[in-house]
Amino acid sequence: MADSTGQEPAELGHTGAVAADPYDRIAWRDLYARSAALRELAAELAARHAHTTDLLADAFLAAYLAAPRVREAAEMAPSRLFNREVVAELAASPGFAALRRETAGDPYAAALAVLAEAPALRLLLDRTEPVREAADRAAEACRSAGRPARTAGETARQAGATAGALGAGATSADGAAGPASAPAAPAGQAASRAEAAARQALEAATPGIRAAARTATAQAVRVTREEAALMRAWGVGHGELERMPYEERARLAERLRTGRLARWAELIGRFRQMADGERARKVENATGELIGVTLGDDLSRVLPSELAHLGLPELRAVFAARYAAGELMLYDSRGEQTTGQGAVIACVDTSHSMYEEGPGGITREAWSKACALALLDQARHARRDFVGILFSAADKLQVFRFPADRPAPVERVLEFAETFLGGGTSYQRPLSAAAALLAEEFDTAARGRGDIVLITDDECGVTEQWTREWQEARHRLGFRLFGLAVGAPTATASGSVLEALCDNLRPIEDLTDVRAAADLFRLI
Repeated sequence: MADSTGQEPAELGHTGAVAADPYDRIAWRDLYARSAALRELAAELAARHAHTTDLLADAFLAAYLAAPRVREAAEMAPSRLFNREVVAELAASPGFAALRRETAGDPYAAALAVLAEAPALRLLLDRTEPVREAADRAAEACRSAGRPARTAGETARQAGATAGALGAGATSADGAAGPASAPAAPAGQAASRAEAAARQALEAATPGIRAAARTATAQAVRVTREEAALMRAWGVGHGELERMPYEERARLAERLRTGRLARWAELIGRFRQMADGERARKVENATGELIGVTLGDDLSRVLPSELAHLGLPELRAVFAARYAAGELMLYDSRGEQTTGQGAVIACVDTSHSMYEEGPGGITREAWSKACALALLDQARHARRDFVGILFSAADKLQVFRFPADRPAPVERVLEFAETFLGGGTSYQRPLSAAAALLAEEFDTAARGRGDIVLITDDECGVTEQWTREWQEARHRLGFRLFGLAVGAPTATASGSVLEALCDNLRPIEDLTDVRAAADLFRLI
């Protein structure tokens, strides 16, 4: 970073194209020290081109600052006019405002934008090497002339006057008489010519710089949006990301972009979006299908004929008497069940058959885990504990607890998503574990009406003794069991074990359809 000091004594003007206070530049230097990718990019570019680390710093600050200001050309050192032109075109690109919505105030996102811009900038630097060489020759000519280099525009305006004054024997800038300094006149003229040539080269390159800047900005917008969407899909909020150290955030992003988790992100995002919509529609004790007329005192369901009595003074007393006695005629309806208060427990089958792919290449495991993560969100919105139970054969079980009064650590969430046990399928052990957790919650916190969701692609038998104990526990604790048979229609057939166990059971055949489980998020 030898070219990032801010001002070179041999040149007049700034080496940083974006005006920034020392604290903002500290943010850049700190991030540069932490990011191996940025250092590698800077080393690669610096080995082939001059002043490129300054260019990367300017690109970072333009994306990071709340209100970035690109310096005027007259403020810049001649050797950095090319950098200034690139950053000005980046800031003027059509997508720059969209980029800053992702990066402003977020050093990690701003660094990600710089790395995304790198391919376009690398190609631009290769194609415009003569432009920067002309700028460096101008700066060197000015140093050889024994005066500070001026900007190309300023030199063009003053070159003729300076040469004329020296030729007429006028006093030079250092106070010496004209004849004594006459040898400096050719050097000054050479510097002016070099600066004019640099300016012309930069002007000729401007259309190419503009095109490259637009390409770079578009790429940065795409990359930063994709990563933001990836984090949102996995439930990692913006505030949590801002508090996360750079190295941890970079590792998390890499983990989510690779392997199985990368393929699940879009599905998880759709599940979360669907669940959000269902939550917005959900009303506890919501009125459902009308099934007749009954008597009561619920004024929200009073028949219009009853309300008409209020319009007749002589019948208002009759209405009041019937209201007090609970004998008003009301619409009778069959509403949705009230939501629970106890924990939400997702029992997810991870037997070998769950690796099987359905439409769109989505595996049964991916659909099941995405549904379970949406249930985790559901529980947190309702301030209920969530427990994820992964099961397969009777001897394989793993429990992940997420209490409502504590944040859900992203590492633990990812561990739940990635864990796969393999083997066969047994219902008894995971359901017994779920009932035991609800019993513990009931005994210690007096919370009942928990909800268990069993997600499986297989059917297995249960013993008569276990069934009796299960029914006793359900009666005592008041929990509900929802069943989702993923790619296993026979498991939901009449007389199946799942049908006997579940209060609510449905088959899931199209793994691209997240709405197949939509009503689950209204009931839980």
